Amino acid sequence: MAAITASMVAELRAKTDAPMMECKKALTEADGDLGKAEEILRVKLGNKASKAAARVTAEGIVGTYISADGKLAAIVEVNCETDFVAKNDDFLAFTKSVAELIATKNPADVAALSALPLEGSTVDAVRTALVGKIGENISVRRFQRVEAQGKVVSYIHGGSKVGVLVDLVGGEEALGKDVAMHIAASKPKSLDASGVPADLIETERRVAIEKAKESGKPEAMLEKIAEGTVQKFLKEVTLLSQVFVKAEDGKQTIEQLLKSKSASVASFTLYVVGEGIEKKVNDFAAEVAAQAAAAAAAR
Repeated sequence: MAAITASMVAELRAKTDAPMMECKKALTEADGDLGKAEEILRVKLGNKASKAAARVTAEGIVGTYISADGKLAAIVEVNCETDFVAKNDDFLAFTKSVAELIATKNPADVAALSALPLEGSTVDAVRTALVGKIGENISVRRFQRVEAQGKVVSYIHGGSKVGVLVDLVGGEEALGKDVAMHIAASKPKSLDASGVPADLIETERRVAIEKAKESGKPEAMLEKIAEGTVQKFLKEVTLLSQVFVKAEDGKQTIEQLLKSKSASVASFTLYVVGEGIEKKVNDFAAEVAAQAAAAAAAR
């Protein structure tokens, strides 16, 4: 049996917002496996125990570049330590330059991007100089380059904390903006069901079966219940099946909206700054206590 530490309980609580004792029980049942413990809490507490994916936990911005003809585009997330630096003009200019380099030079990964020429030096050298000038760590976290089948439309929200690129085939730019805005608001995981990772679907299936068992449903009904749950989940997380956020009737899906405009979406990219990164939160009281203890020990 794995030892369940206070830090493990705190980490699970931060991810799920579940009560501390429930977190400890779930970790004990999962023998210390954090992922399995999160599933156990979802069975017991429902979707309110699955908020981690939407949490923004690091600072920085999302930058985009789109060519004049809309055929070439890039999106990049550049991180820093504080929101104050994320608004710095030099930081913003660096992000803009990096986005354009990604689109025009097509680097394979962040390492290749870092070696590209920029301002008479390299991207990494410019980044390092910026770190020295500003006094905070700065890093390029991820990027995506798009060669469009149609034309790329972008949408930036929340002080560049959320960025979207949509490859719209047919239709007007206003339609692309509406779809991109919807993506920023509803955060679909993929265009359609074929793009949803198999492990996510399997997790939904497992949780549904366990919840049905706990509620006393007959064994013969479990698979049917699970399949219904999975299909509901897929409708909620796939762009084409989602109800358009601006639908006047509250029913029109993105797929129906696109068909009404003789358009389609070839692909989309959604970046939320800090998504999936756990940011260290300083406990001021604990720091003061630690400093006082250290001072007492030094006497």
